[in-house]
Amino acid sequence: MWKMLKRMSPVSLIMAIFFMVIQVVADLYLPTLTSNIINDGVAKGNVDYIWQMGFIMLGFSLISIVAALGNTYFATRESQKVGKNLRSEIYSKVEHYSNNEFDKFGTASLITRTTNDVNQIQMVIQMALRMMINAPITLIGASFMSYQKNSQLTRIFIVVLPIMAVLILVVMYLAVPLFKSMQAKTDRLNLVFREGLTGARVIRAFDKGEFESERFDVANKDYTHVSIKVQTIMAVMMPMMTLIMSGTNIAITWFGGHYIADMTMEVGDMVAFTTYAMQILMSFMMLAMIFIFIPRAQASAERINEVLDTKSDVQDLASTKALTYEGDKTTLAFDKVDYRYKGAESPALTDIDFKAHSGDVVAIIGGTGSGKSTLVNLIPRFYDIEKGNILLNGVDIATVAQADLRDDIGYVPQKAVLFSGTIRSNLQYGNPNATDEEIWKALEIAQAKDFVSELPDQLDAIVEQGGDNFSGGQKQRLAIGRALIKKTDVYIFDDSFSALDFKTDAKLREALKENIQEAILIIVAQRVSTVMQADTILVIDEGRQVGRGTHQELMSNNQTYQEIVHSQLKEEDLD
Repeated sequence: MWKMLKRMSPVSLIMAIFFMVIQVVADLYLPTLTSNIINDGVAKGNVDYIWQMGFIMLGFSLISIVAALGNTYFATRESQKVGKNLRSEIYSKVEHYSNNEFDKFGTASLITRTTNDVNQIQMVIQMALRMMINAPITLIGASFMSYQKNSQLTRIFIVVLPIMAVLILVVMYLAVPLFKSMQAKTDRLNLVFREGLTGARVIRAFDKGEFESERFDVANKDYTHVSIKVQTIMAVMMPMMTLIMSGTNIAITWFGGHYIADMTMEVGDMVAFTTYAMQILMSFMMLAMIFIFIPRAQASAERINEVLDTKSDVQDLASTKALTYEGDKTTLAFDKVDYRYKGAESPALTDIDFKAHSGDVVAIIGGTGSGKSTLVNLIPRFYDIEKGNILLNGVDIATVAQADLRDDIGYVPQKAVLFSGTIRSNLQYGNPNATDEEIWKALEIAQAKDFVSELPDQLDAIVEQGGDNFSGGQKQRLAIGRALIKKTDVYIFDDSFSALDFKTDAKLREALKENIQEAILIIVAQRVSTVMQADTILVIDEGRQVGRGTHQELMSNNQTYQEIVHSQLKEEDLD
């Protein structure tokens, strides 16, 4: 939590304290003025004095209001500024995470930390700049002023304050663990809710609406149960405090009445003492509220710091190298590469070894879960390898800055991802300076030109969140077009033809061969028809490279590839 408070601007902190001190001093002086009006004005029938003190009270009230506005302005501005900066830092940090860190935290938890947890920090910072400053100053000032009015009556606080302290400690003991638990419950609620939204079509297709509703209800009720429990505990606090305050008023009136009867205290002083007593109790309660909410904010701060302090497994070296070229050619080589997922007992990939040059098409095929996607994710350094080397143009990619490396790679993920906006904005995501002519050319190669040209707004057609207003095949072709418009040396297609029919698949591969002749194409595929014409086919089985060669070579000497081919094609198709 201290890290969060250190983010506050010293100027805002000083100004907030300055205005709060003025407000407290003005508020503390008002009961004394009231006492003077009663003792020297009302009791003596001095109307002029009453008017004079009344105007002075009005002036102090206006000062208090202006000071309160000033304090609120700086407190609110600073809390919102810290929240804005935290959200920006979290987002920036997450954007530089490797896939391992995404797997560690999970999307739902990252969203909660960026929203709910940051809101908790904002609230506590605002409380710190208002209540945390106000409460101790008021407590000390009101205690001093009440002692000045009647030192005997202050003995009431010796009884009242310990009772309040015990009540507050009990509430804190019961409420703080529940506040911490609510953060985890919020994570779970967001997770289930997000899955329900993103998987709406699957839920309907399998008629699992009732099952998902029950699943959400369980998470919702769990959160609600904890929330009701903690709010109930907190709700008990206010009536108990009111009871204590009322009892304090009765005690002050009872004993104060005796002092007035004995002529040792004036009526105005008792009225002022009662006001100071309420200020003491209220400031004590404010301190208690702060101590209740700080542990909840502390839990949020720890969750935020965990995100900000987590270093990506993939880091640039202090001194990076530039990508060079062997003549005008691009080369990509895997030199006996092993990779192991974090915490895994056995490697996900073992002894991957191949080399490709400009114009080569390298296809990767294998069974589900064999490690094909993991292999291509190593090229843009979404993960770092455990053993061996990956060389691009003869340079180890581990020595190249990630930004430079990925700038030289066009990537189409296994699941086509489109962003809300237009077709033009999605294509220009690959190249912000792309002209309409270049966009149409990329769409033509990606076999998307026909359906885009039939849309009423064509390139300005709206793309909904996730591209949900397009079919799976259309989304894949738009994603391919976005990669092609980048004009890089290496293009990676991670099973990105899977939603295309055989005719479109064939046309797309032919267009790629005709138009992308200077780059290396890496194609991950499940279908044999997609990889048959590749210059090099890598056969992956359970993380191992069990074959490498052309279609004809593998058909003659590789059993694993033969089994894949025969499971998909008939003898006449092979002929």
